Amino acid sequence: MLKKKKKENSDNTEEINSIISETEQEIDEQAAENAPSPVDTLKEELSLANDKYLRLYAEFDNFRRRTVKEREEARKMEGKDVIVSLLPVLDDFDRALKAMETVTDVAPVKEGVTLIQNKLKNALTQKGLKEMESIGAPFDPELQEAITNIPAPTDDMKGKVIDEMEKGYFLNDKVVRFAKVIVGA
Repeated sequence: MLKKKKKENSDNTEEINSIISETEQEIDEQAAENAPSPVDTLKEELSLANDKYLRLYAEFDNFRRRTVKEREEARKMEGKDVIVSLLPVLDDFDRALKAMETVTDVAPVKEGVTLIQNKLKNALTQKGLKEMESIGAPFDPELQEAITNIPAPTDDMKGKVIDEMEKGYFLNDKVVRFAKVIVGA
């Protein structure tokens, strides 16, 4: 009787094992059917990458537009501080012109124009403008433009600046206008 029960148990175990293996196979088949194929996975990754690329491109395009606009606005306003500092000088010139209409003596007008000139020079000096000293200095083509050569009055003036037609200027130690000079030959 024990052998019979053991035989029945072993038959039951084999049946259970076969049912379990069949069930596992069915689950594996269903999982295989439900699992995305490698092509689907790659397509999904590609669409995510394209979406990320388009967002990044749009963000960069917005950044570029914004910086172009900011640069344009900065260019429009870059000389504002110089112009604001020159407005009082312009007002002084207007007052001087009004005063010249009724004045009979030239000396006060000359003095007023000299004061306005000094005020203008001070305003420009505060912004970094500096005059070049050319007369008597050796000719330097990096700083000066020779208009003409004339015979030097003395031998020590040969190759040196004798006269200045237009002053040269530095702005923060950079040449903004070359001096136009006459050089001794």
